[in-house]
Amino acid sequence: MSLAWQLALRFRSSKRQNGFISFVSASSTLGIALGCLVLILLLSVMNGFERELKDRLLQFIPHGELFAFNNSGIENWQSHLESFKQDPRIVNVEPYSKASGLLQKGNKMKAISELVAIDPALSMKNSLVKQLDSLDWQNFIENEQGILLGKGLISHLQLQIGDKVQLLLPQLSDDLSFRPPETLWLTVVGEINIGGELDSQIGFMHLSTASETLGTLTGAQGIRFSFVDAFSAPEVMRDIGFAFEQHVYISDWTRTQGHLYQDIQLVRTVVYVALTLVLAVACFNIVSTLVMAVNEKQAEIAMLRTMGAKDKMIVTVFILQGAINGVIGTLVGVILGVLLAQNLTAIATVIESITGKAFLSGDIYFINFLPSQLIWSEVAFTAAIALTLSLIATIYPAIKATRINPAEALGQH
Repeated sequence: MSLAWQLALRFRSSKRQNGFISFVSASSTLGIALGCLVLILLLSVMNGFERELKDRLLQFIPHGELFAFNNSGIENWQSHLESFKQDPRIVNVEPYSKASGLLQKGNKMKAISELVAIDPALSMKNSLVKQLDSLDWQNFIENEQGILLGKGLISHLQLQIGDKVQLLLPQLSDDLSFRPPETLWLTVVGEINIGGELDSQIGFMHLSTASETLGTLTGAQGIRFSFVDAFSAPEVMRDIGFAFEQHVYISDWTRTQGHLYQDIQLVRTVVYVALTLVLAVACFNIVSTLVMAVNEKQAEIAMLRTMGAKDKMIVTVFILQGAINGVIGTLVGVILGVLLAQNLTAIATVIESITGKAFLSGDIYFINFLPSQLIWSEVAFTAAIALTLSLIATIYPAIKATRINPAEALGQH
């Protein structure tokens, strides 16, 4: 093995080596490094988006919902809350009502599609409270006619904290025909800043005020859940909904906001496939390098064989020679990828400040910065893919080297 290693290094660094072979060898090493770097970087960005989805967006929206089939609301919801609190899968459970309507301030109007009514006394464990300004939440508790609005709604209607806003709620009669809308005057007591489209759709008001206005007999149209594992929501909601004694609609966050998570997973899959193919192309440049090296070193290989070198040693020499390219490329790519992934957000911020252009718009996406989260298992997996492909690429040229006829090779030289 020591001799094979010495020969591999000698063949690789030979001054007589053809310049074109050196170029192809360097390009294969560079290609492997770039493939590893970009794969680690993009996977870290996808991980960052997934983390922000869990830590930011899912803090505001419920993981699961039960909604009454009719306008009378959830029957005996107080006793159901006590029962659900015993379930170890559930972090928080609370009653709520939901409506859609129009907000009006002066001559400006804006639709609000996610107007949620909650009971502040029962929502203290809601992750929403942790995200809000403490003064805004305190104002909301103290004012039954108060409303918390998304940043986009406040901006569109040019509202200030303390302003009065008119809320128009559509009403349905028993024969499903529309009645004149109910009108409420509410006071803006705080701002919700989630990011993306939800900022222009969401608002919170008091459950008691909404129940009176909407005519909910039981006081709550539904029950909202937050789970220990947000990604278990579809399965847990099926268990809860099918066991519920009243006819209800079952929903979870994957139905309302799941497209964001699905998009992240789709991009992750595309990145894996595309960049693995890029790595494969770079690694198989090693095939070209070694085939040319074998043709150039025919005389040396012939002399080694006449001196008693076995096929196994010849194969090992060229496998090691090709593996050096793979190892160097992988190490460089992994080191640079890790460094960039760990500092990507700061680097992106500097670039944004220099160019004056943002990578992500907070009005469209649920975040306004480029997130990154490095997962070491993915780094190891990327390195393993690159090393495996580079080793596979050395097999054919190494075997080809053993098929050289010493007599013919020496006769030509």
